[in-house]
Amino acid sequence: MAIKQEKVEDIVNILEKLYPVVPIPLDHKDPYTLLVAVLLSAQCTDKRVNIVTPDLWKLANNPYDMMLQDADDIRAIIRPCGLSPRKSKAIRDLSEILVNEHNGEVPQSFEALERLPGVGHKTASVVMSQAFGVPAFPVDTHIHRLIYRWCLSTGKNVEKTEKDCKRLFPEEIWNKLHLQIIFFGREYCPARGHDANNCPICSKYGRRELFKT
Repeated sequence: MAIKQEKVEDIVNILEKLYPVVPIPLDHKDPYTLLVAVLLSAQCTDKRVNIVTPDLWKLANNPYDMMLQDADDIRAIIRPCGLSPRKSKAIRDLSEILVNEHNGEVPQSFEALERLPGVGHKTASVVMSQAFGVPAFPVDTHIHRLIYRWCLSTGKNVEKTEKDCKRLFPEEIWNKLHLQIIFFGREYCPARGHDANNCPICSKYGRRELFKT
């Protein structure tokens, strides 16, 4: 069994070899459209968000225009993303706050982002890392699952997983690494129908229960 640091370095090397370049999964043109797209991605696939957002941007693609929209009009467009009553209100309300309190700009701090309606720590982390290049390690349910499978965290909650990831992995690769893990999970390590024996990482470091027959 490799010691933990050797395991961490090996996992990083595997991911880097498989995904030397990782695009941001959510289509966007600026920090504002990224913020809205990430908000929409809660309990929804990135693919579906990318189908929905072009119509939303036709309605409004900046906080000044979005704050003037009726929440029901926003809801009608984003309905396929789920949780549309809550998300539509959050999009409209956060847009108004951006205009009134931040000169129409997305704030570049975790604290200010997390005060916006519908924006939690994970969403704030994605925006800080992908829009502004600030080191962050957004942990969604998929990353949480993989880090647990690879015996790098206890899996108690996403907060603990994020803390462990930040402790184990070098800060300078956080922003790229969390995307690499997401892409790896989709291709090799899905939640269902996962074959640990054919997974490049689980086959080496996966929890024993993954291999039960």
